[in-house]
Amino acid sequence: MKYKLLLFDADGTLFDYDKAEEFALKEALRSFGLNIYNPDILQEYRKVNFSIWKEFENNLISAGELKTERFKRFFKIIKIDGKVSPKEFSDVYLSKLSEATFLLPGAEKIVEWCSSRFKIAIITNGLTIVQRPRFDSSSLSKYFFEYIISEEVGHAKPGNEIFDYSFTLLDHSNKDDVLIIGDNLSSDIKGGIDYGIDTCWLNQDGNNNDLKIHPTYEINELSELKNILIN
Repeated sequence: MKYKLLLFDADGTLFDYDKAEEFALKEALRSFGLNIYNPDILQEYRKVNFSIWKEFENNLISAGELKTERFKRFFKIIKIDGKVSPKEFSDVYLSKLSEATFLLPGAEKIVEWCSSRFKIAIITNGLTIVQRPRFDSSSLSKYFFEYIISEEVGHAKPGNEIFDYSFTLLDHSNKDDVLIIGDNLSSDIKGGIDYGIDTCWLNQDGNNNDLKIHPTYEINELSELKNILIN
């Protein structure tokens, strides 16, 4: 087999982040007595959150600032700014998010299969307070060699620094036998390409690739990964 080390993204690749995000937002709003949740509220939050994580990928905001700033922006949009502390809301939201270990279809099956054949690790742009508890309490925890979390490392995908850190941590030097698997073209796939490793884009929704970022492989479901790895 060509590959020896597999780097998996977490959210949107193995973990069902959409479900986790919805759960955490509902629970946080309920905790503050805000009975305002509806699908439109969720979509507004997702727009804000997507935008601010893009800023994080581009080194325009720190992980610490992100935690509170997204709720400042969100509260202004839904017109509840001044009613709830963004910092206090963020603390509750992150606590609820850390409990959400929902997996995507086929995630455990493919991870179990990979774990007996390759060294596997998670490399994620995420917050330690959320990711560590989620990973540790997930059914996937027993399979992974290491978790590399951007907030802990101080660098994020797509930057080379987080890959340098990962290779050192995993005691691996050969880029030719490494594959990164992720759902995000601009962080997972661009990061892998820029670092000189092979990439596999998990495109579960059949989205068009309009970014001129070309992965080595493209799959629509995790089970297809086997065909790549055994050839």
